[in-house]
Amino acid sequence: MPDQILSQEEIDALLGAMAEGEVDVEAEKADTAEAKPYDLTSQSIMLREQFFALEEVNDKLAGSLHNSLSSSLQAPIDVNFVSMEMIKFSDFLRAFASPTSYNIFAMEPLIGSSLLVVESDLAFSLIDCMFGGDGKGLSQIRDFTLIEQRMIRKFSNEVLKSMEKAWEIVNPIKTSLLKTETKSEFVHLVDPNEMVIAIVFSINGKEFSGNIHFCISYIMLEPIKDRLSSSFLRNKDVKHAWSSQLQALLKNTEVNLAAEVGSTMYTIRELLSLQVRDVLKLDSGPQDPITICVEGVAKYEGLPGISKGNRAVQIVTLLPKNGG
Repeated sequence: MPDQILSQEEIDALLGAMAEGEVDVEAEKADTAEAKPYDLTSQSIMLREQFFALEEVNDKLAGSLHNSLSSSLQAPIDVNFVSMEMIKFSDFLRAFASPTSYNIFAMEPLIGSSLLVVESDLAFSLIDCMFGGDGKGLSQIRDFTLIEQRMIRKFSNEVLKSMEKAWEIVNPIKTSLLKTETKSEFVHLVDPNEMVIAIVFSINGKEFSGNIHFCISYIMLEPIKDRLSSSFLRNKDVKHAWSSQLQALLKNTEVNLAAEVGSTMYTIRELLSLQVRDVLKLDSGPQDPITICVEGVAKYEGLPGISKGNRAVQIVTLLPKNGG
């Protein structure tokens, strides 16, 4: 610290130089920050908020695939959700080598097509398991034979059935496999610069492991994005919570139950002329069914009678919801 303190002579010299203009008393301007290009399309902009419900769908799909694959392959298979991100379609395809199993499928009523990709190593291991093997992969990757392609389509259809079950919680869909390809240049799902949602699941067996990839275009999910948001799930959960409580309260609610013995029509003149001991003729007899009303709404038809010394009505018919 003492070495950094100016002497009196140095201070006088500095003040003199400042007075003569030899020293710039203005603070040096900070370097202007350089603007750098930022590609917004390369980021998953609000992906979690916009498609929060897909996380629940993915968790349910992983569990459904675990059960179905373990049953069909007769071996313990672990399926886990790995990641979900928004990328360009061209970048998605660029990540796979040739050959790879590309399975294009529809998700009705959504407009457009989606993609299920099975990595080649995993595909050969699954085929080996389907034929009774332990799932050991090939030492050298080659093209798929016609029989192998047929087995992959069978596996893809099983995955799509599990996908239908998983999507029931947000929006019911009907999937259908449209076609399969092994080379990316023949896969034309959307424009190469179009944004897609890439979802990855890992499949692990005793002797093998690999990933399957779902590719769903952003435009395809645009019509139902409100149902995929976090707010929709929250409102849905609240609605279900209140629904059970209201049902419990309604079960203990008392209502008026009335059995109409019969009815007839009179004019005003006839009503005014009625006297004590007059007999009213009804339009039904003792053997005819009578209407049973709940809070004034016709719900049942029954037959009048006596039960344990009390007047009673036996229900014989349930009327339609509109009251018959």
